[in-house]
Amino acid sequence: MANWGNLSLQDPNSPMMEQMIIFHDHTIMILTMITLMISYIMCTMMMNKLTNRYLLEGQTIELVWTMMPAVTLVFIALPSLRLLYMIDEINNPLMTLKVIGHQWYWSYEYSDLINVEFDSYMKPTQELNMNEFRLLDVDNRTMLPMNSQIRLMITSADVLHSWAIPALGVKIDAVPGRLNQGTINISRPGLMYGQCSEICGANHSFMPIVVESIPMNSFMNWLKSM
Repeated sequence: MANWGNLSLQDPNSPMMEQMIIFHDHTIMILTMITLMISYIMCTMMMNKLTNRYLLEGQTIELVWTMMPAVTLVFIALPSLRLLYMIDEINNPLMTLKVIGHQWYWSYEYSDLINVEFDSYMKPTQELNMNEFRLLDVDNRTMLPMNSQIRLMITSADVLHSWAIPALGVKIDAVPGRLNQGTINISRPGLMYGQCSEICGANHSFMPIVVESIPMNSFMNWLKSM
């Protein structure tokens, strides 16, 4: 059972990721229904002995098997377009976090609140504590307030990177000379892990991301301590 659990998506920690999982389940249900229907038709065609040597055309069935895929695509396309527009919408962000990708670490800037900047490197294995994950924990976690609209500005200083956190439903490319924009709204406190999702060189797999979501009061105290 543990192996089957590893095949599922991560627990969502943002409204966008919840909507993505709902859309995923919606699409999988449609695909399952199509698979079962086609399998049933194929089995019945192979097992029955009905023949019609003089059947040259069937306009009714041709109309049906042309319209059914079109209608099915509509049921998939409309929720997909709705979700895409929701992801691109940015409504009055409370703060902006700028993320800069380097070979092979991340830099973070909280420039609109206070001049807080730091680099985030992967923790070496020999420095890990008992409750930390190998190849996933960093020396400086990205602290963000929960239940707040946060705008992400992501770029790169050298090559292509990709800032991705599955639990938040975020995957934004970091392109040199360009600012890509995204938004997140974290639902509850906790730790969220991610990694660079663009092959960026020899140490591509050694630039993890750790976001820690905390209440606003704790976040303000953290800013004062920086």
